[in-house]
Amino acid sequence: MIKSILLPIDGSTYSEAVLNYGKFLAEKFNAVLRVLSVVDIRLYDLSIAAGADSFVPVMPSADFLAESQGMLNEKSQKVLDRASSILNKTNVQFQLIKASGIPVDEICSHAKQNDIVIMGIRGEYERWSGKLLGATVESVTRQISKPVMLVEKIFLPFKRIQCGYDGSSYANKALQLAAFMSKTMKIKLQVISVFDSEEERAAVLNEAEQYLAPYEIDFQLRHETGDVDEVLVNTSKDTPAPALSIIGSYGHSRLREAILGSTTVQVMRKAEKPILLAK
Repeated sequence: MIKSILLPIDGSTYSEAVLNYGKFLAEKFNAVLRVLSVVDIRLYDLSIAAGADSFVPVMPSADFLAESQGMLNEKSQKVLDRASSILNKTNVQFQLIKASGIPVDEICSHAKQNDIVIMGIRGEYERWSGKLLGATVESVTRQISKPVMLVEKIFLPFKRIQCGYDGSSYANKALQLAAFMSKTMKIKLQVISVFDSEEERAAVLNEAEQYLAPYEIDFQLRHETGDVDEVLVNTSKDTPAPALSIIGSYGHSRLREAILGSTTVQVMRKAEKPILLAK
């Protein structure tokens, strides 16, 4: 189920953690790593557009454009060279990929050839993003068709898995992924259900229990009430050991997300990392 892992990196402070999490999972699942560095053509095109469309048009010289493009390509190559030097010290298989385009589009396109994607929660423009997710990360999580793991700057190998489950189709995909990873990695799984109605909560957890039984894994069912966002965020922070949180993809209408922010977005922003978004 996980035999290839895509690692998009941009040379930011999150890049090394992305590589380490990739190595960690590759060793557990005997998977190949594919390290992707994207030369962002928007930065190159911006100088042309700004020169032509500005209040006082000033077209950049051919030398300036060539030098800018050269610098972007050189940076991308250095990012891949650094990744290679780190991964060469391991026994995992890996490939290096340099692409030119819009990062979101390139990541989503290359993800089709892989089982899972690992990204830092922010990129090289972190200083201007505050506590929000990086713009590229949030766009990727909405458009991509494969599971995405979001990580912080520091690599902490997780020793247990937590999965939010509400019986929806998105949550069912999360539970399936959680069960597979728990079985393969031989670590404990905790399934969290948040319902104010005891009857609903019991029915959903019974459903989860029946699904997990054939996996023969160590799992626990946890009953909670209250706001779903807050419960999942708080449970990610009170674990006795580093944990991977797995949640389903966006499940509310675009209108509700625009006004309130979906559970998915709130948990991705606030919960302890790593967090895995099942698709």
